[in-house]
Amino acid sequence: DFILDLPLEISVELGRSTMLVGDLLQLGQGSVVELNKQAGEPLEILVNRKLVARGEAVVVNEKFGVRIIDIVPADERVRRLG
Repeated sequence: DFILDLPLEISVELGRSTMLVGDLLQLGQGSVVELNKQAGEPLEILVNRKLVARGEAVVVNEKFGVRIIDIVPADERVRRLG
């Protein structure tokens, strides 16, 4: 029962980008930041910053959600820890 009450941080990553500080400072309202993923690629579902699944964006009652489409196999999750 103790383990069931441990809080976990769950996040969903749409993509990543790297930029110079100077470019970051020039961003303003309406700016577009290009990410490293193509449209339609699965989103990454992270638990405590570790990849555990992939999914797709959905809208539920006017809020964003994510539908899990693939769970990362346990051996791959363990391999990523090292």
